[in-house]
Amino acid sequence: MEKPFSDALPVIDALKNAGFEAYFVGGSVRDKVLSRPVDDIDIATSARPEQIKIIFHKTVDVGISHGTILVLFKGNSYEVTTFRTESGYKDFRRPDQVEFVSNLHEDLKRRDFTMNAMAMDRNGKLLDPFGGRDDIEKRQIRTVGSPSERFGEDALRLLRAARFASQLGFSIELHTYSSLIHSASLLKHIAVERKKSEFEKLLIGAARKIGLEILCKTGMLHYLPGLAEKAHVVRRLISYEIESLYVNEMWALLLHCMEIEGNKAEAFLRGWKLSVKQMKDIVKLLHFYHLRLENEWDNLSLFKAGKAVIASVEKLILATQGESCRRTPDYFISLFDDLPIKERDELAISGGDLIRWYGKSGGPWVKEMLEHTEKAVLSGKVKNDKETIREWLLRCSQK
Repeated sequence: MEKPFSDALPVIDALKNAGFEAYFVGGSVRDKVLSRPVDDIDIATSARPEQIKIIFHKTVDVGISHGTILVLFKGNSYEVTTFRTESGYKDFRRPDQVEFVSNLHEDLKRRDFTMNAMAMDRNGKLLDPFGGRDDIEKRQIRTVGSPSERFGEDALRLLRAARFASQLGFSIELHTYSSLIHSASLLKHIAVERKKSEFEKLLIGAARKIGLEILCKTGMLHYLPGLAEKAHVVRRLISYEIESLYVNEMWALLLHCMEIEGNKAEAFLRGWKLSVKQMKDIVKLLHFYHLRLENEWDNLSLFKAGKAVIASVEKLILATQGESCRRTPDYFISLFDDLPIKERDELAISGGDLIRWYGKSGGPWVKEMLEHTEKAVLSGKVKNDKETIREWLLRCSQK
């Protein structure tokens, strides 16, 4: 058995040697069937949480009330979860009651989509009671059992369906799709942070246009922050060549399609509970993208933007203007690399130098003078050398 499953085999074997059943489950099995890279390994077992903690020396109680124990083994970590059934979803997200069972089939039956309801034993044999492999071959997403029941249990599954379509390029099975439409309003019960996580994964999926179109056609878009009645905006976004854009670039382009920037853009992003840093990065990117639509880069704008923003802006230019843009991002990165200074720390003088030279106390004038000097160095008016800058400043002050 190939890595990373082979690394986890001792965990499976320890459970089996203690008299319990144990299988690989979830996304790792799905991705193996899909021949995609496998990341996290999850294990389901008939052992109860307290028994799991006895078998393994190093564990963390990450979700013990729901039967999940994190097992630390030889530098790796594995979520080991007791077979369980769930019932009573009053908040449309978490089960009110979890019951541990000894039957793998019952455990798999509670999962969202057939492709996620497969298991694999230590020998690589696939256990697939709900036809997950067939659905993968048909390239379709289908719920385990009744779609309305699965979405009623956990409304986040609505967005997960669209997200998987975006990542895999799969269609959604007819009854499942119909239930997306009828159950879309359940998303109002889901926390923004949960929606954000799924939406950002959808935004960068290999088939993101499919995922975004599903949001529009099913009405799920109406229950996403700031996007009610914005299907025309999302379809404008889809009209561009967006497949190579990263997540902040997708956010910036979405804001561009909404025709908002500055404080309004920040307010929209705040509604999605983005971090302050991510919001600032996106708004900065949007600002320079709009500048670039009107003007060519000059040394000062290259300096203020920085290499990462320059690269992202040019990707957005390529996405929205296509073949009409003759120069690649690398061309503009080379212009940045040729700048005499690339950040303020590289300026040959400091605020302390200015205070000493002018014999004045600090204040806003120091920042203004440094910016004035930056512009002069970047434009080639003065060489980035301390004595040369000092003489130039003194001459300027005498005029």
